[in-house]
Amino acid sequence: MPGRRALILVENLSVPMDRRVWQESVTLRDAGWEVHVICPRGAKQDTEPEALIDGIAIHRYPLTAATGGPLGYLKEYGSALWHTFRLARKVGPVHVVHGCNPPDLFFLVARRLAERGTRFVFDQHDLVPELYLSRFDRGEDLLYRAVCRLERLTYRAAHVVIATNESYREVALSRGGKRPDEVFVVRSAPAVERFHQVPPDESVKRGKPYLLCYLGVMGPQDGVDYALRSLARLERDDWHAVFVGGGDTFDAMVALSGELGLADRVEFTGRIPDEDLMRYLSTADVCLSPDPLNPLNDVSTMNKVMEYMAMAKPIVSFELREARVSAGEAAVYAPANDEAEFAKLIAYLLDNPDERRRMGEIGQARVSGPLSWEHSRKALIAAYEAAYPKENA
Repeated sequence: MPGRRALILVENLSVPMDRRVWQESVTLRDAGWEVHVICPRGAKQDTEPEALIDGIAIHRYPLTAATGGPLGYLKEYGSALWHTFRLARKVGPVHVVHGCNPPDLFFLVARRLAERGTRFVFDQHDLVPELYLSRFDRGEDLLYRAVCRLERLTYRAAHVVIATNESYREVALSRGGKRPDEVFVVRSAPAVERFHQVPPDESVKRGKPYLLCYLGVMGPQDGVDYALRSLARLERDDWHAVFVGGGDTFDAMVALSGELGLADRVEFTGRIPDEDLMRYLSTADVCLSPDPLNPLNDVSTMNKVMEYMAMAKPIVSFELREARVSAGEAAVYAPANDEAEFAKLIAYLLDNPDERRRMGEIGQARVSGPLSWEHSRKALIAAYEAAYPKENA
């Protein structure tokens, strides 16, 4: 097996659409690793079953997204795991299996390969027990206990854990029982070649003075409903809002905007090409991060916050622990889940252009400095050296 080979497993997005996984893949390639990725096919892009992009081999499988609550996810994850095993056999021997959750099931693939000396790197994108509690209002039931056990088994199997922030690192040390030298913080950071200013396009404001923008997934825990109810509280009509992205609750959010009387002021684009996304973000006056306080959101780093800062945009957020760590003074913070205060902060920023400019400059400096991918790149390479030192190759 010449050189060092890494196999990255991801289930919730295709690659290279999953920007974090793509950045990790490119970083490892540049460090001399032969990189293979197994992931689902995308609906409109990343649709080919096999692709070789910039020297990275991508193996994709068909996958139907879950419907019908937790049981739907059991079906989705079972299908994904079967396809992942199938394609892993096709890839052949590797030195490292790099499993990105959710789900906390990829340790099973690593366990199958462990007898060949393969090491397992657990890339914890989400705290799945907290995700379960936040997404499904079912309490600590049998399925919750099952996902807790799967997380414990994943930690136990992992030679190295990659955490997206310090909150996740603390969980890996405490709940996961990992040693400090086994856990590395690799923060997600926006790709500067993707998020860049372009000339503003006033037409996207639909004749209004101001544009508000939301970018991200639309799931039960993502707070788009909080954003819409906040917008309905704005006692002014000098704004147009655009919600970019898709997800489980997309259709429900479109319906909610109509019920709230916002259909003529709120636009839902779905997922759009980067060229269009840059036009919206470059034109936006204020960006929205309405994730409500729940067990997952409070300790998670939101990609959209990092991307807003890369575009030098001021942010309105709810008071969340990791939101403050990421954004600092680039955001203003409403008390957790308080839609009336969220609306007041939107109005405050619309009325204060100098403050918007100051906050945007602070955010852009943060993502190009202490929160840049350059820092995460070094941590990722260190994690891999800990998992599989070069002298072992």
